[in-house]
Formats: sequence, C-alpha cells, structure tokens
Amino acid sequence: MELKILATSDMHGYIMPTNFTQRELDLPFGTAKVATKLKELRQQATGPVIQIENGDFIQGSPLSYYVRKNAEHGVQAITQLINQLQFDVSVLGNHEFNYGLEYLKEAIQSYNHPVLAANILNQKGQPAFGQPYAIIEKSGVKVAILGVVTQYIPHWEQPATIADLTFESIIDTAKKYIPQLREQADVVIVAYHGGFEKDLVTGEPTEALTGENEGYELLSQVSGIDALITGHQHRQIATKINGVPVIQPGFQGAFVGEICLELDEENDYAIVESHANLHATANEKVDEEVVSQLAELNEEVEDWLDQAVGQVIGDMRIKDPNEARLVEHPYIEFINRVQMEASGADISGTALFNNDGKGFNATITMRDVITNYVYPNTLAVLKVSGADLRAALEQTAEYFVIENGETIFNPKYVEPKPQYYNYDMYEGIDYVIDLTKPIGERITTLNYQGKAVQPTDSLEIVTNQYRAVGGGNYTMFTADKIVREIPVDMTELIAEYLRKHPVIEATVNHNFKIIDEKNAEN
Repeated sequence: MELKILATSDMHGYIMPTNFTQRELDLPFGTAKVATKLKELRQQATGPVIQIENGDFIQGSPLSYYVRKNAEHGVQAITQLINQLQFDVSVLGNHEFNYGLEYLKEAIQSYNHPVLAANILNQKGQPAFGQPYAIIEKSGVKVAILGVVTQYIPHWEQPATIADLTFESIIDTAKKYIPQLREQADVVIVAYHGGFEKDLVTGEPTEALTGENEGYELLSQVSGIDALITGHQHRQIATKINGVPVIQPGFQGAFVGEICLELDEENDYAIVESHANLHATANEKVDEEVVSQLAELNEEVEDWLDQAVGQVIGDMRIKDPNEARLVEHPYIEFINRVQMEASGADISGTALFNNDGKGFNATITMRDVITNYVYPNTLAVLKVSGADLRAALEQTAEYFVIENGETIFNPKYVEPKPQYYNYDMYEGIDYVIDLTKPIGERITTLNYQGKAVQPTDSLEIVTNQYRAVGGGNYTMFTADKIVREIPVDMTELIAEYLRKHPVIEATVNHNFKIIDEKNAEN
C-alpha cells in the first residue's frame, strides 16, 4: 500500500496568483493553483492520502490584511477556501498570532478539521489551542500527526498577545508524544511550522542556535518519526535526513510537498520504501471554484489598493534595493519620519524588508503602501543606553561584507533564508559604518544632536514591535525597555501621515554613511 502525504506551508494569504503590485497578474503561485495541484495528486494516488496545511495562512498578503481590517468579512472569508481543499489537519504558524488571539481563535473555529499545536501550553500546562495531535484511519492504516510550531514566537510578538502561554522546545514535546503515538498508530508524522538550523548534509550550524529552528536536532534526538513536514523558512526541500523523508514546500503556494510511504500491509504496515518530492504549481490553472468564491472580495481589495493617498515631488522609487541600503534612500527616510511623528521619538530605525519593494511612484496608492511595507507591524518606543544603540548598529553592520572588492549583502543572511528585514537604517542620529574594519568594530562615528553618544546616555528610539522585543536576535532590545507603544498598524500610520501631508518630497539628509574599499578613508 502507498500512503501519500501532501502538504502546504506558508501560503500567507496569497489566494490568487498575484503579488498585488498590479491588477490581473498570473504569477507562479497561489492557493487557487494549489487547489488544482492537490486534486491532481489525489487523483493519481493508488492508496490513502493525508493532507496537511502547515501554518502561516491567515496573514501575509494585502488580501489577508484587508480581511482583518474589515470585520464584516471575518477570517472565514479566506479560511473557507482552505476548508474546500480537503485538509485533514492544520498546524499553527508563528504569523497566525500577528492579528491577536481573538482573530486566531476565530480562525481555528472556522476550520472543518483539527488545528494542532502541541508545544504551545496554557497556564494548566495543556495545549492552549485544541489538540496536540490527530490520529486518522484511512484504508485500515492508522496515521498519527503531531503538530508543533517554532518555540521562538515570544521573541516576535507583543507581550500581551502571548501572555499566559508557554512555548516549549519541539524536542521536548516530541520526546513526550512520539512514544505514545507509536503505540497508537502505524505511521507517525510530525508537522512542524519551523525549519532547519543546520546544514542538511554536514550537520554544521547554518544560523545561531536560538531554538527558532530545530528540525535537524529533532531528527537527531528523537526516534520513531516516519515523516517530517517543515516550513517557516520558505525553503524548497525534498530529501531524507537520518533516513526520514522531509519536505519544506516554499511559500505563497508555489509548491505542494509530497511524501510517499510504501507500507507492508502483511507486516503491521511497516515502511519498506519512502521518497519526498515537491510539485510546482506554476503551470497549473487556477481552481474555478476557489476563483468564484473569492471573486467579489478580490475585486473589492483591488479597488481599495488603487485608491490614491498622496503625491511625491521628486523620485522615491527604489531601483536597486542594496544601493538603497548602502546610501540613504528617500523611501527609508520617509518611513522613519512617519515613525518619529507617530511616536514622538526623535530617533527611529527601520528596514527595507525585501528586494521586491519598488518605493513610491509620483502618485502614491494604497497598493504602493502595502506592497512596500509588507508586515503588520505596530510601533514601540524603547529607552536604551548609548551602549545598547551602538551594539544594535554593530549588529546591523554585519549584514554587509566586502568580497572580491565588491560590497554585498552578507551571504550567511541570504541563505538558507533571506534576512533583509534585519538590516536597520536609522534617522535622528549621525553614524558611520566602516566595512573595512572587523565585525564588532565598524561603528566609527555615532553622534546624537551633534555630540558623540556615550555608553551611559539614555535615549528613546522608535522601531517596529518585532525589533523592539529583540526580533532578529537583537538581544540588546527587550520588552522591559519599552516605554510606550503605538498600537496601530504601520500601513495605517503611513496612510494617516499622507492624509496630513498629501504632498511629500523625496529627500534625504545622508545622516549615515557606509565606507567600503571604493570610498575608504586614508
């Protein structure tokens, strides 16, 4: 008997094949294409099929943002589409928490299948969001699915969102549950909204071992796992680790992951063969039922995105994202100005989150706002020491390196997962990053209000909530240093700023400078 396991992960609210930069695109991804591919793979199956949605579905796209902000739709406007795709279980992802617990609970209640998160515990030490696992019997074979999520969520979320919740290591959780599941089921699957912290071949660490990703350690320490579904890192993985088939199906619905297990029915369904594959959705047609259900809402979102909200005098377009990180860009200065006005702080830090943002055209639309500022961030003001600020700048200075005379984004922060969102640029201070100097010694100038910042100085800085609680491993920033919060999404703050200032100028004050081999000072 062949048992087929199909999985999606990190679709992030991308239903139609569009990134919303313009109307009526047909890009190589989207839940509507996933639906078609899943039907095809089910039809090809010769035995039972288990379908797993591995988290991060309700947040991430302009459409999912619009649904959240317009309560008349409710989260079921998009979760109903998942219900159509015949998933057996879902797993919580870290971004499921972004819109608050009430919205998350509404999403869980709207699904027609179990939602799993065994390692997120309430005050009683029990799974806080329903079942830790599911056991499903199909064609006589009992399949157990343990659902776990990255334990690192407290480092990203607002403290109020995760109050009274405990996030355990998936290693400890698996050690508890896997032996129980082996007694109850013929096949044991772990569905993990998290990724790999080590090279899949050599076992060498590929990132700081913070616990954010524990997939490699899981398969090194815990026996009895027959298949592992992963996600979170948006990687494309189909392989075996320690003999266990593993998949990670990219993001935005660009791939469907598949693990096939050949079972010996005469020998207690022992696994005699296994393999892992990824199936691209690029060439699939969109599922007409999904398209039909979404049509009215999608049109509403597109109309909203086309609304003009401001004008630009000058050029605020981003032509080269890395150049915009090395030489202050008008868009970055604009975002910092918005943060400073909203918070009252006179030092601000922000990032160019990815390489897809194009900046603002002469006429700014909501489409421009939301496709450039892609995260549902709120703001927080931190009171930090001068030493903290310098440490943060030294850390951000690690994100560029000089290789063969060229200044490039540090490759270790591009593979296996791009981390452009962790390179911050500041306004309200004057500073110099000298890339010709050793890491940790690159901040050669740091002034505030015309004076050198001293380690014992007390400063207020505004940044997004993710960074304010230490997201990106900025350990000098912690929740206890937050002195006030602005609980309004940045996209709304940007729109409000433009309502007050309908015409903005594309200007820069060049308050920071990057020194490399081309402009090194003698």
